[in-house]
Amino acid sequence: MGKNKIATEDKTAKAPATETAAPKVVSASSKKRVESGILHVQSTYNNTKVMLTDTKGNALMWASSGGAGFRGAKKGTPFAAAKVGETLGLKAQLIGLKDIAVVVKGVGSGRESAIRGFISKGFTISSIKDETPVPFNGPKPKKPRRV
Repeated sequence: MGKNKIATEDKTAKAPATETAAPKVVSASSKKRVESGILHVQSTYNNTKVMLTDTKGNALMWASSGGAGFRGAKKGTPFAAAKVGETLGLKAQLIGLKDIAVVVKGVGSGRESAIRGFISKGFTISSIKDETPVPFNGPKPKKPRRV
């Protein structure tokens, strides 16, 4: 069907491509060292997202229940949030994080579990702030029914 390719051996060629290169290992020294940071926890009814930033607010790393392998209704559970906090805690240990300030947003069931999972890896909490958005006025109510 196609043309037959005739391979000629080149003596100046490099090693054959069949050898696989060693996998890249991420070391702790490749990332920047951070002593303190802010842990942002956004917990909804359907998912829990956790993001770690430095004190200026620049994002360093993040994790979510969906990214941890949970699907569907299991993403909003406290167990999934605890696993997300633990995985982010392991990543944060590599950059030398010591103490954190926590900012919580949302009304989901994973608010406290994500924080507990994160501090189980040996971090100290300096403050916890709740920034859940609450409407001051809300939407306009329906018109009254006329019978």
